[in-house]
Amino acid sequence: MVDKEMKLEEAFERLEHLMTKLENPEVSLEDSFAYYQEGMKLLKLCNDSIDKVEKELIILGENGEKDEL
Repeated sequence: MVDKEMKLEEAFERLEHLMTKLENPEVSLEDSFAYYQEGMKLLKLCNDSIDKVEKELIILGENGEKDEL
């Protein structure tokens, strides 16, 4: 399950868990597709989180202090 408040580390751990499941040859096609969909949502969550941090770092670099986005 993808939680919008999930921490980046938690999302990476869940992605690793999903990858392990997907590597299992006994997993059904339906389950594989569900794992894939969840993984894609987690990847988007991770990308959004990293983008937010990058924007904050840019603002810090420009102003020397943190501004609200």
